[in-house]
Amino acid sequence: MSDSSDNKMWGGRFESSPDSSFYEFQRSWRFDRRLLPYELALDRAWAKGLERACLLSADECSQILRALDGIERRAKSDGAWLDNSKAEDVHHFVEVALIDVLGPVGAKLHTGRSRNEMVATEFRMFVKDAARSMASGVAALVEAIAQQADRNLGIPMAGMTHMQHAQPILLSHFLLAHAEAFLRDGERILDAAARADVCPLGSGALAGCAFPIDRAALARELGFSGITANSLDAVSDRDFALEYLFALSVLATHLSRLSEDFVLFASTEFGYLLLPDEFSTGSSLMPQKKNPDAWELIRGKSGRISSALVSLLMTMKGLPASYQRDLQEDKEPLFDAHDEALGMVRVAAGALAATKFNDAKLRAGATNPALLATEAADYLVARGVPFREAHEIVGRVVREAERGSTSIIELPLDALKKHSPAFGADYFKEVTLAASLARKSVPGGTSISSVRSALDQLHTRVGALEAVR
Repeated sequence: MSDSSDNKMWGGRFESSPDSSFYEFQRSWRFDRRLLPYELALDRAWAKGLERACLLSADECSQILRALDGIERRAKSDGAWLDNSKAEDVHHFVEVALIDVLGPVGAKLHTGRSRNEMVATEFRMFVKDAARSMASGVAALVEAIAQQADRNLGIPMAGMTHMQHAQPILLSHFLLAHAEAFLRDGERILDAAARADVCPLGSGALAGCAFPIDRAALARELGFSGITANSLDAVSDRDFALEYLFALSVLATHLSRLSEDFVLFASTEFGYLLLPDEFSTGSSLMPQKKNPDAWELIRGKSGRISSALVSLLMTMKGLPASYQRDLQEDKEPLFDAHDEALGMVRVAAGALAATKFNDAKLRAGATNPALLATEAADYLVARGVPFREAHEIVGRVVREAERGSTSIIELPLDALKKHSPAFGADYFKEVTLAASLARKSVPGGTSISSVRSALDQLHTRVGALEAVR
């Protein structure tokens, strides 16, 4: 293949060859070669479209299709062919290879089309496939969370707000809170894929195709559900890429929050979980160390995903209508963000599935009597005390207990009655860890019955993400 920089797709207008440093600067083959499978699929569809429009004979179309198949086979078997190519971009690579094989017949394939519409189409195809892979990865992560929630159902822990003990909850309830966030991520990812599911092919450089190309047939052959409505918009629209990057950025944020929880819970101060050997590292100096590197790396990499979104937003914000060469900068950040996010999701699923929780430590934290202060206020409310008054009363009870180095469930009844006559002997049966958990039986609550119901619903919802695999 003689794809030197002199063999260009646009050279007739120019007397001089491009400066060698500029040619290397503007080449995108290094990263857009990733679109080669989509380029070949598009080329096949376009050849058939040209035949239907009587711009290629049946024999010419067959020759082109066979040559494209040969290019695909060689690309899969001959990595050096790709690595050593001096092609300007993925379109240049295939066109030159085709002409090398077929001569003038190969040169006919570009009839009526522009690289502007081609890259827009192929990028959409990539995002659709990428989103399906990501949704599948998210589904696997949610399944890992659900399995841990089911396996550890019944283990209580101290629920926190402001990183302070608040109320007792179930560990399973805590885990399912993260699952909810990831389910929303999966839905956003699929929404971005749906936005990418229109085909720009037939838009030309900006004004539409001058030949009677059947755009709907092209879209169907390439797996799109419809076609773009405006050729000028079609070649420059990257909203679908921004939406996918936004979905990945929120996913990365949720992964980072999960990571932070697990890093904290693995610390000696918490001791809520045991890190799995398979997803941890040691210290080069301190023999006793087991470090939560999987979670720390996920937390650290989340910034790269958000940066990719900001990068493309900054590229897009000043562009006039139609295609501009700035749009070459759309693919590298998205490719990197997709690859990193997919790795993050898979590692998180593996690390979470292999984690063992410390039942004793979790229960010990959940038995802190301070967690029952709200339960004590609710006890008074159930006996006719207005909530604000009950809140004030229990606050005074807490203060007295702290002064006496005891707790609100250890103060004697006569001491409680000094604060309110509504306190009765049943207080010590009603204000307990078990009672507190059991009372939160509303849908979405932390009782065992509510969590079981949430788990049942979760499996159905995960199925919607798995269906796209």
